[in-house]
Amino acid sequence: MSNLYFELKNAEPFFLIAGPCVIETEAIMFQTAETLVRLTEKFQIPLIYKSSFLKANRTSASSYSGPGREQGLKLLQKLKNEFGIPILTDVHETSDVPAVAEICDIIQIPAFLCRQTALLQAAACSNRIVNIKKGQFLAPEDMKAAAEKVSEQGNNQILLTERGTSFGYHNLVVDFRAFTVLKEMGYPVVYDVTHSLQKPSETSVSGGNPQYAKIMAQAALATGCVDGLFIETHPEPTKALSDAASMLPLEQMDNLLESCIKIKNALE
Repeated sequence: MSNLYFELKNAEPFFLIAGPCVIETEAIMFQTAETLVRLTEKFQIPLIYKSSFLKANRTSASSYSGPGREQGLKLLQKLKNEFGIPILTDVHETSDVPAVAEICDIIQIPAFLCRQTALLQAAACSNRIVNIKKGQFLAPEDMKAAAEKVSEQGNNQILLTERGTSFGYHNLVVDFRAFTVLKEMGYPVVYDVTHSLQKPSETSVSGGNPQYAKIMAQAALATGCVDGLFIETHPEPTKALSDAASMLPLEQMDNLLESCIKIKNALE
């Protein structure tokens, strides 16, 4: 077990995975990281910086999808060197894994790909922590099979992320019973605040309801089964090149984290 995974399993009050949806510019990355480092040091919360070098599932083929693997990983390495924080990014193909594993501490399996056996196995064999996001089309108990595809490769450093379930068209709903089901599998549970409030493919881009981020994060932590929060945040979400409608303004992170800590502390 890596030191980071041990830290995440035992994080108090919780750990935070946060950053812009997709890599845009170095300036935005560094501004976001600097703020997140300051806040998590203030609240003594373990931080993992998140951003994607490629968004392979954009609603429109003309939408910005990121700088690509080579350039994106260079920027993530530079940020890691500057701030000394763990890095998470997602992979879409088995060929992504070796390069990502050289730089990133956590390899994320996107929700749409959570049943892709070869991808899960490749991520597992990297010996990095593997964060599996639950597909919008899965019941929470179905994640047991996904986790086993990783653990059967000898890697038990697994995070399970709840990101909402499809509820009709262009909407998602969070079944709070899912947190208990996932927790019983024995791995740290993450709540993806941002994407559970997304309105998928509402038009040519996805919509969202980030105004509910704080209450949803508080409610999830109140179950006593959530170990970490996943929040995409941006200095100016309205100008963001991806998920502009669902990311939380960076200036609101302070208040959200403070309120969530109060909820978690009230459980003790």
